Amino acid sequence: MKSIVNWFGEHPLRPAFACIALILALGAAACVTGPPQQDRDWYPYLARAPEVTLTDERFDVAPVSDWSYTAQGPTAETYVSAGYRIEDLRNVWFMLEPQPGSQLAAHTLLLFEFEGDRILGLTIEARRERDEDYSALRGIFNTFELAYIWASARDLLTRRAVMLDHETFIYPVSIADEQKRALLRRLLERTDALETQPRYYNTLFSNCTNELAKAAGFHWAPAYIFTGRSDEYLFRRGIIPGENFAQAHERSDMTAFVQGLNQIPAQEFDAALLAELRRRNTP
Repeated sequence: MKSIVNWFGEHPLRPAFACIALILALGAAACVTGPPQQDRDWYPYLARAPEVTLTDERFDVAPVSDWSYTAQGPTAETYVSAGYRIEDLRNVWFMLEPQPGSQLAAHTLLLFEFEGDRILGLTIEARRERDEDYSALRGIFNTFELAYIWASARDLLTRRAVMLDHETFIYPVSIADEQKRALLRRLLERTDALETQPRYYNTLFSNCTNELAKAAGFHWAPAYIFTGRSDEYLFRRGIIPGENFAQAHERSDMTAFVQGLNQIPAQEFDAALLAELRRRNTP
């Protein structure tokens, strides 16, 4: 034991080796838990798992969350059904919600824009039970199941910018049309698979960001764990466009705009949001 301790003390890369050893140990510990479950007393927002019907040409999702919010909390817990043709997909938008008090942690999600100014969003979350709080540390040990929640843009954005009063950044995703359709299809397939094969959320290996990265076919990167840097990573890869990241980040800040949109009729939300995003991102 003493020789091992001495080796770490003398080796210049000892912090990196220690981190790798810790991650491997935590991952091994997570594997000893029991199988994930579907029948728990879930936190209300995460209680209804969506069902997906997918064909070569179109898909249908139900239920789609379309809740309404004020700063005091939810005011209506509404669900709708949604159906789209795959070929009507026009754009994909990447949303980042930094977690207060940390520059390294953020929640990420996607907005899919379809013809006719219609948006369908996806948030991938730790599926908590009714009286359970989220913990990144506990998430390492397979404490939470994994949830794919399809929702309206109004639900996803006002929940964060209005109810939680969190910053909300929305970036355009610059990939080919076929890549957009393939990404959408893979995420729908993953949603459908959860119905019969529930999985665990894991802070390191199956979180909101690296689940999206897996569906996109990306190789592993530190930004998939340090999710607060995921927007900067995507910019460096050319997936978020712009002359420099500072400018791209500044124009993506939609917090105040989304807070204002909460005052307009729900049916006008998508068109108003897209008009502003196009204005900000058109050269």
